[in-house]
Amino acid sequence: MQPDAIATIVEQWKHERPDLDATPMLVIGRLFRLTDALDQRLRPPFAAADLGNGDFDVLAALRRAGEPYRLSAGELSRTVLVTTGAITKRVDRLEARGLVSRSIAETDSRGRLITLTAEGVELTDELIAVHLDNQRRLLAELSGDEQTQLASLLERLASTLAAGDG
Repeated sequence: MQPDAIATIVEQWKHERPDLDATPMLVIGRLFRLTDALDQRLRPPFAAADLGNGDFDVLAALRRAGEPYRLSAGELSRTVLVTTGAITKRVDRLEARGLVSRSIAETDSRGRLITLTAEGVELTDELIAVHLDNQRRLLAELSGDEQTQLASLLERLASTLAAGDG
């Protein structure tokens, strides 16, 4: 197997700065490159459905919430891991398309609830099936055991990084 660009970079650093261990780049650099490559391959079905970046995340979060497919902006923000301002922009776009609706929360007249419309449920159900098929295709070169091992390692890395945030 031919070395990838990240391995080449590490070798260059090894030559130029033998006093430094550049091997962490083999993981971190590859993760960054994979993120970009995966985004390019996963994005087309959403773009074809005329959804902006992150719009599907909102639809999927509402769909996963179960009937009545409703969350507050704060709950959406925590689920999708973006600011409430970003949620507002996404919800504005989705509401204009008739995929979500807003209503006033019964317990707090300042709060707004975002609900997936019937059209939103239908589109989300179609896209999640396409999205999961696409993900399976992208992982097809890894065996089931390799996928499980990679998922476990990534979970462990994410947990370690999250622990460092506190």
